[in-house]
Amino acid sequence: MISNPANHAMRKAVSRCISGITLLCACLVVAPLALVFFHLVRMGASSLNLDFFTHLPAGPGEPGGGMANAIIGTLILLGLACLIGVPTGVLGGVYLSEFGSPRVNWTVRFLCDILNGVPSIIWGIVINGLVVMHGIVICGRVIIPRGFSAYSGGLALACLMIPLVMRTTEEVLVLVPNGYREAALALGIARWKTTVHIVMKSAVRGILTGILLALARVAGETAPLLFTALGNSFWNNNLAKPIAALPLQIFQYANSAYANWHRQAWAGALVLVGFILALNVTVRFLTRGKPVRV
Repeated sequence: MISNPANHAMRKAVSRCISGITLLCACLVVAPLALVFFHLVRMGASSLNLDFFTHLPAGPGEPGGGMANAIIGTLILLGLACLIGVPTGVLGGVYLSEFGSPRVNWTVRFLCDILNGVPSIIWGIVINGLVVMHGIVICGRVIIPRGFSAYSGGLALACLMIPLVMRTTEEVLVLVPNGYREAALALGIARWKTTVHIVMKSAVRGILTGILLALARVAGETAPLLFTALGNSFWNNNLAKPIAALPLQIFQYANSAYANWHRQAWAGALVLVGFILALNVTVRFLTRGKPVRV
């Protein structure tokens, strides 16, 4: 059967049109990130110098100064959030994927989806009312003292991380073929060893991706830290006291009336975005193409 040349040309034209549309959509997805990063570089790169990374903030209206305390404070808060949120979220996802009953799993998934949609400021208010105002006391021992502190800030960020890490971990573990589990169990390997050494190793890159997504979400959160960490213009030598953070410092500087602080706010935003970008690139590089060892 001889094809019609006109129909063939029409099909090629439609194919090229659809390919062009998909390419345009892909560019539109990437364009906002490129535009934001370009604007941050244009506005904040001139304020990046050694003093910015090593000095404390200058006084209102004074030239110079930096955000060294805010940078270290952000790393401390993210570390505390990971210390609480990553084990809880990953183990919760493992339970949903490997051990939970259908009814319990449905309930937990439903609650996680609700928690993922809770505004971050609500978590800040909740942690403020439960921890900042009263502290955490277990068996007569003070675990987290009352008052604004790095602990309460890290806990607020961890609450934002947990549902996202849990749901992502469950989804990537479900994608691991059941044949891996059945083969290991048939060889007499304990179920927990199968889960840890085979299932989780097979999904380690997906789990890391979920953790990075959670970190990317909480690294720039300001609202919960206003109610928990509060901020600090000096070095923090006690995690039970208020602590500085880049989002808080950017918020304070952007709302000020001083041009120098405005420039440093742009520089702080550039550093924050650059940190998230570097974290994603580094982990992708370290985990690329690694074979699963069973």
